[in-house]
Parts: sequence; C-alpha cells; structure tokens
Amino acid sequence: MIAGQHKARKFWRGMKGMFSVVEEAAQGEKQELSSNMRENERLLKVIFKNCSDVVIRVLPNPREEEILIVYVDGLVDTKQLEQTMNQLLMSAENTLASNKEVSLGNLIRNHLVLFGQTKNANKVEDLINGVLKANIAIIMSGEGTALLVDASGFEKRSIEESKTENVISGPRDSFTETLRTNTSLLRRRIPSSQLKMESFTVGKLTQTDVVLVYIEGVAPDALVENVRQRLQGVQLKGILDSSYIEEYIQDSPWSPFPQIQKTDRPDTTAASLMEGRVAIIANCTPCVLILPITFWTGMQSADDHYERFDFVVARKAVRYIMMMVSLIFPALYVALTAYNPELLPGSLYQSIATAREKSPFPTVIEVVIMDFIFEGLQEAGIRMPSQLGPIVSIVGALVVGEAAVKANIISAPIVIVVALTGIAAYGIPRYGFSIPLRLLRFFLVVLAGIYGLYGLSLGLIAILIHLVTLESFGVRYLMPVAPLNFKRLRDVALRTVRWPRRSPSE
Repeated sequence: MIAGQHKARKFWRGMKGMFSVVEEAAQGEKQELSSNMRENERLLKVIFKNCSDVVIRVLPNPREEEILIVYVDGLVDTKQLEQTMNQLLMSAENTLASNKEVSLGNLIRNHLVLFGQTKNANKVEDLINGVLKANIAIIMSGEGTALLVDASGFEKRSIEESKTENVISGPRDSFTETLRTNTSLLRRRIPSSQLKMESFTVGKLTQTDVVLVYIEGVAPDALVENVRQRLQGVQLKGILDSSYIEEYIQDSPWSPFPQIQKTDRPDTTAASLMEGRVAIIANCTPCVLILPITFWTGMQSADDHYERFDFVVARKAVRYIMMMVSLIFPALYVALTAYNPELLPGSLYQSIATAREKSPFPTVIEVVIMDFIFEGLQEAGIRMPSQLGPIVSIVGALVVGEAAVKANIISAPIVIVVALTGIAAYGIPRYGFSIPLRLLRFFLVVLAGIYGLYGLSLGLIAILIHLVTLESFGVRYLMPVAPLNFKRLRDVALRTVRWPRRSPSE
C-alpha cells in the first residue's frame, strides 16, 4: 500500500514537472530575447527539448564574447555554414585586433550579408519560426537581437515532366515541392514588375508559406482582395497540401463540381494569370490552385495553347461529346431498354433482348454492378505499382467482363456500354473534373431505372439548375453561356486565332 502511494506521488511529481516545462516553453515563445545570452540558450534548450535535429552551439570569438548559433540539421547547408563561420571568425580576429571600436555584431552582419538573405529577430517566436524554416539564428552576447540568415540546403526534387497533365507539344517542366522554385518558374515566363507575389503564413502548427500570385492591372482588384481576405481567414492547424486551402476557401464545399483548378504546369498557370485569374502556391506541394474557374475550364487541355486553332476546335468538339457519353450513356441505355424500347430500331432491340434472355438481373442492376467493377479496377490500377497498374486495369476488365458474360451474370451489351463510358471518361482533360461526372453517372442511372426517360430528364435538369446557381469567387459557373456573353463565347467552343486582323490595304 505504501509502495503504491509512493509510486503515485512520484508519478504526479513527474507530471507536474512535465507540465511546468511545457508551460515555460509556451510562455518563452511569447517573450522577447534577453541580452543575457546564457538565458537565451537555456530557454531555447527548453523549447527544443527532445528535438535531436536542432543544434544549439556556443562559438568562441577573439574578444572572449560568446556567439550562440541555432539551426536545424538537415535543413541548412552545413558545409557552407562551417566554411562561412570559419571565415567569419578569422576575419573578426584580424579586424578586432586592429580596431577595437568596431562592433562585433555589425562586423558579423556585414560579413553575412553576402551569405544570403538576412533579417533581425527580437522575439523568441520569430527566432523559432526562422530556425524551423531553414534559417541560421546567430545571437551575440550582450544583444537582445538575433540575426537570421537564410541558409537552406535540404534535398530538393529536380524539375521533371508533368505526370498528371501530359501534352504532345509545349513545355515539359512542372512545379516541385519547393516554393521558390515554383515562383521562379512563373517569373521566368512573366518577367514583369506587374507580376505580384504576396506572402502569407497559414497553419498554426505547420506555419506553411503560401504565396498569392496575380498580375496587377489584369486581375480584378475585387477578386484579389477577396482571395486575400479568405487566405487571411484560414484557421487550420496544419497545411500539408494545397487541397487543404482549396476545401477551406471555396464557395460551395458541398458541390461535387470543383470551383478551383489544380495544376502542376507552370505554363498553364502563367496563361491563367494573363487571363486575369489568380494563383495560390503553397510550400511543400507541387499543386498550384487557380481561380476563379468555370464549367468549361474542365474541358480545356494544356496543349490547346500550342496547337492550330482549327485542330483545337475539332478536339474540343470530341471532348464535349465524350463528356456527354460519360455522363448519360449508361442511364440512357437503361431508360430505353427498360421503359421505352419502341424508340430503338427493331433489329437493335431484338439483339439486346436476345443477349439479355439468360441474365438474372434487371438492366439497372447490371449497369450498376459493371460500373462499380470498372471503377474498382480503375482505383486498383492507380494504387498498384506503375508497371502493373495499366495491366491490372486492362486485363482485369477483359477477364472479368468475359467471365461475367459467359456465366450469364451480365449481358454483353452492358459490357460494351460500360466500356465505352469508361473510355469516354478518360477523354476529359482535367482529372478533378471527371470525378463529379463519374459520381453523377450513378445518380442518373438510378433515376433512369426508376422513372425511365422522365427520371433521366429530371436528373439532368437538377444538375443544370445546380450549375446555373453555382459560383466560383463571384464568377458564374456556366459563364459565358449563362449569362450569355457572345464575345467570350468563342473561347468556349473555339480557340480564337492569334494573328491580328488586317485590312486589305495593309
């Protein structure tokens, strides 16, 4: 009994000590740096307790004054750091020996200006944020100010070709997970002072750097201010990907249709900026957000900017047809075969009826089963290793479809309908835009299975009403069709020519 009480008291003393350390660390982050360097060292060791990658080290100097450096091992270039600090101490020894009036702090600041971007930090919180973002903090004895030096040297992924938006012609580079690499790709394409990049910090825990990009004088001021306020109002614990921001700032989070475009192509982003849109770039993610968008944005491909306008017009027509096939073809098949067979040619309906004689399920159940199997194979192909994914999708669909038909579980026309629908879905350029069409396809199939063509019509009307009322940052989703704008309507179905119109005299 006594031993148990002793263990309990020991446990609560340990918990009390732990809470006191946490409380001291939390209070320490809010206060300003002390002029006593040893006090700063003690406080930083409390804050970074159990952080084995954080280096807190005291360096000697010629005047017997101590220099405290703080950095995160793995985020900074340690070789360059060691070389620079050795040069700094050697230079300080010679300079201070000949001129005793020179301030050590000013000498260090003047020397480190050449090393990278530098800034001062008076608060402990600013010092911590700087250190955790690949800066080296240098604190001199007798000064209540830390010098933050940008010395990032972590491993970065090289610029590669986009794997989500493949093109036949056009640039091959894509965004990476490094923020400044991404902003430089845009600055290279638009080397203008009108290209503005405003920085924000989002996420209470992750402190993610976010940049709002727009072209001044091209993007509407009201749009820029609207996006700026929404970014400032983001209250999230952490931002691990730009999709966190997308979900937080969009107008209608319950809508299945995307209201913000995601891309990893710098040329697509630059083209959107020149059209008056804005972009949001977050650190540690290659996906850039572009807004506002319309329904027709999902039908545009990156290489539409690089092909002949007549070829682009033909390709857009094919995409719109494939979009309609992907959305309504299964539901139309169910409605016609189950409720309105008189609308089909007699020979065609007889062939379908003959194929369905041994099928135990109604048409709508057959379509739902095969559609579900096709979606499952597609999901499995995505999750499988890159070498096996396409094989699983294609071979799996063939084997399952043929086996189901031979076993008289599914009729052959259903396999053809679902296969054509799946192929049509791949013709939609934007993956994020094809997802709502795949979901709504099930919705329309169920309505068609219950009410026939009337159900299909009601479903399409409901989708149309939703699209008409939907907005993306103040822009109607069906713009310029609803409301109608003939001047901009050409870019929806066409791609206007780039050469200027010339009179015969010119």
